[in-house]
Amino acid sequence: MAPPQSGGGGAEAGDLLETGLLAAAAVKEEAAPGAVKTTSTSGRLADGDEEGATGTTAATSSRLRRGARLAAAQLQEVFLGTRLFPLFSAVPLAVAAQHLHLGRAWVFVFSLIGLAPLAERVSFLSEHIAETAGPTAGGILNATCGNVPELIIALFALHKEKMEILKWSLLGSILSNLLLVLGSSLLCGGLANTGKERPLDRRQADVSIGLLMLGVLCHILPLLSKYTNGTGDSISSSGSVLELSRLSAIVMLAAYFGGLVFQLKTHRQIFEQEDISESSSISSDDGGSSVIGFASAVVWLIGMTVVIAVLSNYIVTTIEEASESLGIPLRFISIILLPIVGNAAEHAGAIIFAFKNKIDITLGIALGSATQISLLVVPIILIVSWVNGIPMDLDLNLLETGSLVMTVFTTAFTLQDDKWHYLKGFNLTLCYIVIAVCFFTIKVLPTPKKVHA
Repeated sequence: MAPPQSGGGGAEAGDLLETGLLAAAAVKEEAAPGAVKTTSTSGRLADGDEEGATGTTAATSSRLRRGARLAAAQLQEVFLGTRLFPLFSAVPLAVAAQHLHLGRAWVFVFSLIGLAPLAERVSFLSEHIAETAGPTAGGILNATCGNVPELIIALFALHKEKMEILKWSLLGSILSNLLLVLGSSLLCGGLANTGKERPLDRRQADVSIGLLMLGVLCHILPLLSKYTNGTGDSISSSGSVLELSRLSAIVMLAAYFGGLVFQLKTHRQIFEQEDISESSSISSDDGGSSVIGFASAVVWLIGMTVVIAVLSNYIVTTIEEASESLGIPLRFISIILLPIVGNAAEHAGAIIFAFKNKIDITLGIALGSATQISLLVVPIILIVSWVNGIPMDLDLNLLETGSLVMTVFTTAFTLQDDKWHYLKGFNLTLCYIVIAVCFFTIKVLPTPKKVHA
């Protein structure tokens, strides 16, 4: 009986051993596929890393291509989007003439020509920025950016203490906006609508004319104070004119900002009868969407302003020698030629809007720009000169002051009713021609430098 029991136990032991071996083999087989799986998984991860790196490179390349296309489209819109594009070639020519010492006259001529398309593009870019500010605020911003060339030229003239050129250029900008820009716009728009009397809103014009009258008064009083001073002391007279001019500058600034509150806050409904944003862009007549956004417009505007500053420095530095070389009176260049170039954008825009019978926008451009020069730019320049100890006053001399007074009064009488036609523009344009001929033909000796206490 014992042997069978012993054999049965051996069989059970053998079965257990066999079962253990089979289980160990199964564990090994399971471990082996796991290892293969792990290897396979890590292989797939490696492939995924390669695919991710390739995808990142492709995305970066795609972004670079999109950026290059956007930059090319912006370059095309900024530079090729204006009919004045050929004049951009004068900018590098001015820089080359300056560094190669080709002559002051050539530097001046190229700088003056190159300033025209830059001024037009500054206005174009400011319109894109103004689209987010609303019609009235956008129009004010547009007028401000449109006066950038005049402001920069004035600052350089002040820095070099060329007081006559400074005063003449600012005066010429006011005359150009009121007579040439407004006059030619009414003339062209009236001829395009011959036989029709078009209405205009006098309320907007009356506000600007009233502010311009204040500016005229601030220029007349320093002139008259020289002739009413009973001491006969030229030093005392100059000191009183300077003090009166500085106090008048503060009043002019207060009047300008009061006008801003009137336009943007208390009576904004008067100035928002037409949505300027719908028609303010001169270059968007084709109806296509612009590739220039707000940030891009700001960057382009800064770049254009830097180039304008360079050319303005060239103009102020070479204007006197260019006047002698070309045989053109310095007063004519400062009052007539410089403002015509600086107001190129306003001039083109005002005429286009007059053709479209949007005369209220035309009035806003011409009168708004003239008002801003008279009551903002002039007092700012005077206060800057005051801070820097440079004696600048509001005395424009008799001939220039008389031209300013008659210009403002003529414009006021032209807009006294609520109708407009081509004859009004014709009269304003002829007035500008008469003033231009006057400053071209009259030879005025340079005034001696004033002595200040």
